Amino acid sequence: MILIHTSAASDLAIQSEALAEFEAAHGAVTGELSTTGELIDTHGLAVPGAKVVRTNGGLSVTDGPFAETTEWVGGYYLIDVASEDRAIEIAARFVEARYAAVEVRALVLPPL
Repeated sequence: MILIHTSAASDLAIQSEALAEFEAAHGAVTGELSTTGELIDTHGLAVPGAKVVRTNGGLSVTDGPFAETTEWVGGYYLIDVASEDRAIEIAARFVEARYAAVEVRALVLPPL
């Protein structure tokens, strides 16, 4: 899985400096991964809207956005690739990597 982090500052920088490159990179990666059969799913995610926290008294739900949140996961690519190196190669193609974290994470699947 590739998790693409974002922030208000990185969104602004991409919009002002690299919007065409951003759109081209996502289009190219999505097209390539669809063709090779490596793409399972991809979506952008909305700005955080609620946070659920377990407290001594139960659960606490707080509506966002949150002042302490400076970066959040803005989207993901769920991929099925042969190696971590391939996932890293894909992640490095995103413009967001110049402005915020782009994280490669393996899924932990239950034993069959």
